[in-house]
Amino acid sequence: MQRSRIAVAAAVVVAAGAAVAFTLPSMAGTTDESGKVVSTKSGVAPQILAAMKRDMGLDADQATARLQRALWASGVSAKLSAQTGSDFGGAWLAADGTTLKIAVTDAAAADAVREAGAVPVRVKRSEQALIAAKESLDGQRADADGLTGWYVDVATNKLVVVAKPGQTGAAEEFADDAGVDADAVTVKVSSAQPKPLFDVRGADPYFIAVGGGQARCSIGFSVTVGFVTAGHCGQVGDTTTGFNQEAQGEVGGSVFPGTADMGFVEVNGDWDPRPVVNDFEGNELPVAGNAEAPVGAAICRSGSTTGTFCGTVLAKNQTVVYPEGAVSGLTRTDVCAEGGDSGGPWLSGDQAQGVTSGGSGDCTVGGETFFQPLNEILAVNNLTLVTTGGGAGEEAPPAEEAPPAEEAPPAEEAPPAEEAGCADQAVQRQGELRNGRAQATPGNGAFRASAGTQTACLDAPDGADFDLVLQRQTRNGFRTVAQATGEGDKTLSANLRSGTYRYVVVASSGSGAYTLGFSTP
Repeated sequence: MQRSRIAVAAAVVVAAGAAVAFTLPSMAGTTDESGKVVSTKSGVAPQILAAMKRDMGLDADQATARLQRALWASGVSAKLSAQTGSDFGGAWLAADGTTLKIAVTDAAAADAVREAGAVPVRVKRSEQALIAAKESLDGQRADADGLTGWYVDVATNKLVVVAKPGQTGAAEEFADDAGVDADAVTVKVSSAQPKPLFDVRGADPYFIAVGGGQARCSIGFSVTVGFVTAGHCGQVGDTTTGFNQEAQGEVGGSVFPGTADMGFVEVNGDWDPRPVVNDFEGNELPVAGNAEAPVGAAICRSGSTTGTFCGTVLAKNQTVVYPEGAVSGLTRTDVCAEGGDSGGPWLSGDQAQGVTSGGSGDCTVGGETFFQPLNEILAVNNLTLVTTGGGAGEEAPPAEEAPPAEEAPPAEEAPPAEEAGCADQAVQRQGELRNGRAQATPGNGAFRASAGTQTACLDAPDGADFDLVLQRQTRNGFRTVAQATGEGDKTLSANLRSGTYRYVVVASSGSGAYTLGFSTP
C-alpha cells in the first residue's frame, strides 16, 4: 500500500449518522518546487512573519528579533530557576518582547540574574510558594462555582482568580477556603466563558470512532509513534481513520478534564510522521525543536477553521473551568481561535509549544485561547517529538522512597567552568560528604523545572561510591524519579513532567568533596 503522510490535506468527508465534528488546526509553512521545507534568511517561515506583522504590527526584522530573544530567554530562565532555587520568583519578557525580567526573593540571587543578562525584580513570594498556593486552589476545583479559572501571574507576584461578573465575593471566599492569604490574590472579573474548541465543523484531518459514528479532529505535532492532539478528541482505545478514510491508528493516551487536555494517537505502518505542520494550502512549516517560550513571548497558532494567528503568551499553568470540568496546567494567550481549531499546533518560530485546548471569543472580535503545553505531553507519555534535527526522550524509572537527606551547608562559589567537573552543565554545585550520609542539592535546595529532559552529572571523590538521586516534590514529600548508582562518576538523564525537584547525593562508601552539575529544560 502506498504510504500516506500525516501532513493533512484538505478533504470534506460526510460522517456517518449523527457524528460530532471536533475539527481542529494545523499550521502553515513553505515548500519549494521539490516539496522541501524552506524558510527566510532569518530561519523563520514567511507565513509566521506575515501573521506576526498582521496581528502584532511587527516587521520581519522585529518579529525575528523577538523570536530569537524568546529562545535565548528560555535557556537563561531555566538556568536561573535551577541556580537560584527557592529564591526564584518566575520569569517573563516585558512588553517590548526583548527585556527578560527575573523575579527573585534574595539580593544574592539578583546578582546572578544581572550576570546572566536579565533584569532582576525583588518580590515577596517565590514561584514555588505561588505554585503551592495555586495547587491549593486546584484541590478544591469542584467548588469553583462562579469562576472561570486561576493562574500564577509572575509579573505581579500574585495568584489571579478569574470570576464571572458579580462573583468577586465568591472568588475571594474560594481563595480563603483554600488557605491562601488575601494579599497574595487578585480577582479579575471577566464575562468570557472558555470552552473546548471542538464544536464548529470544517475541513477534518482525521476521524475518531465514537458510539457508532465519527468525531473529527486534527493532528497537532508528529511524534515517533504517531501524533499528539487534545485530550478531548477521544478516549484511550478509540480507533482513528485518516483524511482519506484509511485505517490510521488508535488513541494511546487521553486526559480531559482534570490535570491536562492532552492526548496522542499511535499510527500504523501506513502513516509516516513528519516534522512539519500544514496550513491546508500546500504549505508546510518546519518543526526544529521544543524549547518552551517564556511569558511575554510572541507565539503563533493555526487552525483548520481560522488559519494562522499570532499574539503573546500571557500566563502559564492556568486552571481553566470548562463546562465539562476544570483543567489545570494550560497556557493562556491573547491569540484568537474558534471552534474547529482545537488540537492544532502552536509555534514560537520553529519551536513547538503545545496544542489548542479551548478559549473564548472569535477571530472577528478577538478573545483568549488556552493551549496544552507540548513538553508535558511528551514527558508524561514518554513520547519523542519528530523534528528536522531529530529528538530524544527517556522514560523515568518508577518512583520509590527517597533516602534521608541531611541539611545542606551554605552555598559555595563554583570554580570556573573550565576547572569544574561536569562543566557542560548549566548549574555547578560543590559539597562534601562523610561515608553513609546524604545531602540535598547544596546551597539552594529544591528548584522548579518545566517539563522536558533534565540532565546531571556527579564528579565523585576518587575511591568513593557516591550515588546521584533526583526527586520530585509531591503532597507526600519528595519521591525519587531517577537515579544513577554504582562506582565512579555518574551521569543522569530523565524526561520528566514539570514540578519542584531536588538532587540528593548519597555517600554509599567513602568520603570527600564532590561536584554536582545539572541542567533543566
